Amino acid sequence: MSARLAPVAFLDDRRPASPVYRLIIAVDIEGSTTRTDPVKGELRRVIYDLLGHGLEAVAITGNRVEHLADRGDGILALVRSHDEVPKTVLLGRLVPLLAAMLAEYNAQAASQPLRMRLRAVVHAGDVYLDSKGCYGEAIDVAIRLLDAPPVKRTLKRAAAPLVVVVSDEIYFAVVRQGYVDADTYCPLVHVRVADRPHRGWVHVPAAIAVPAAASPSPAGPAPDGRLAGASGQAALSVAEKRAPDRVAAFADRTRGTRAGPVAG
Repeated sequence: MSARLAPVAFLDDRRPASPVYRLIIAVDIEGSTTRTDPVKGELRRVIYDLLGHGLEAVAITGNRVEHLADRGDGILALVRSHDEVPKTVLLGRLVPLLAAMLAEYNAQAASQPLRMRLRAVVHAGDVYLDSKGCYGEAIDVAIRLLDAPPVKRTLKRAAAPLVVVVSDEIYFAVVRQGYVDADTYCPLVHVRVADRPHRGWVHVPAAIAVPAAASPSPAGPAPDGRLAGASGQAALSVAEKRAPDRVAAFADRTRGTRAGPVAG
């Protein structure tokens, strides 16, 4: 087998397969580079469990979701949007559930390095799929929003362990239409992809109630003074009513996560 790379044909002569429309969800762990490798391994396991349980709890399973794509300290998921998986399910059900399970996990984590805070992005658009995964401008937009400095700063300053940024596509289809509380989404992010501007709306789901000994400070206002989100009890209520078995299963699976070496 030759080690030489085959020359690439002129792009206009080899168009990729037709794009497909997908809902795009990606999550990323805050401060992963400060953890030791054993801790990173534990957190990777937990984050896959977290997203997997969340998707299953809101019935995004089977052919409704593509294989989860690994991002090292994060995950990318593509959801096939149709009548049974509308965009509203992501913000109205999945996000509160992820916030509830994440708070539950952090309350029981064996050590501080094993506690986890996440950034998440929700976007939608045309993507391309091949044997190696997915690509396309919509993916680029989602990741650029997820990694935007205002999103990282918001999470650093938030008491809650999860910060979500949504694109204009999601904001105007779901948030502005009143399916969730629009007052808790703030237009803090502006990025450019392929020389086009894209805006991101940042939301901080409130942390759920946890035992007093492990409870963080109540979620305060977002950086621009708006409310950070629904009350913690409301978030817990949503998660428990819609997927009590999944919250319990995730808590049982992650309970007693072993402590790894503490990062210096």
